[in-house]
Amino acid sequence: MSEFTSLHLEQTAPGVTTLWLDREARHNAFDAQMIEELLSALAQLKNDPALRVLVLRGRGRHFCAGADLAWMQQGAALPYDANLRDAERLGQLMQALHGFPTPTLAVVQGAAFGGGLGLVACCDMAIGSTSAQFCLSEVRIGLVPAVISPYVAQAIGHRALRRYGLTAERFDGEQACALGLLAECFSNDELDAAVERWLANLLLNSPAAMVQTKALLLEVSTALLDEHLRARTAKCIAEVRVSAQAQEGLQAFLEKRSPGWI
Repeated sequence: MSEFTSLHLEQTAPGVTTLWLDREARHNAFDAQMIEELLSALAQLKNDPALRVLVLRGRGRHFCAGADLAWMQQGAALPYDANLRDAERLGQLMQALHGFPTPTLAVVQGAAFGGGLGLVACCDMAIGSTSAQFCLSEVRIGLVPAVISPYVAQAIGHRALRRYGLTAERFDGEQACALGLLAECFSNDELDAAVERWLANLLLNSPAAMVQTKALLLEVSTALLDEHLRARTAKCIAEVRVSAQAQEGLQAFLEKRSPGWI
């Protein structure tokens, strides 16, 4: 795997890679270099045939404090075209994570502010600590949560996004669960064990079926409920039923044994 300065890739179990945000001294806040490294890491992992689940975590006390203030200060002195390029790269990162082919799980402790909250929203699933702190803090410093807003809206709904995007209120892990941003929250001491339970459950599933299900769900989430979508879903299940993993899964179920991918 490639070497990075602001990230660390770790194979934490067979079929599982953890992508660690690794700027602990800066609370894992991102800058242009981290954005480029994240794009590179996701492109690399996307082509790993052995990958079944990608976990996104932050080293140290915090998941991600959002954009690095020093980087933002430099950006304020740049012309519009340079700022547009930076924003487009951040948008490409959010889309690459949102559309990553295999399941993604964010694990949140400490702060997930601004773009850090965006990263959580782009993952398929997220769990975190009850004491985690979330905030769309942009308006407090005269900015807008622009690039991340479509993904946060999908994760927590437009009404909640308008509240937290306009008030810049902080909310904790329990409120993040109530909003749907986190699926579950735990004490800091319980979080690692919870990650293991989540991964063990995901690894029971057919790798191919999870990839196909994710692709289908991303498609139907924005599609019109019409004849084209009905035909598309019928075609999807017909193709999957005759696949090798579906045949193995059905046979294993009938024979009351574990399928070969476990």
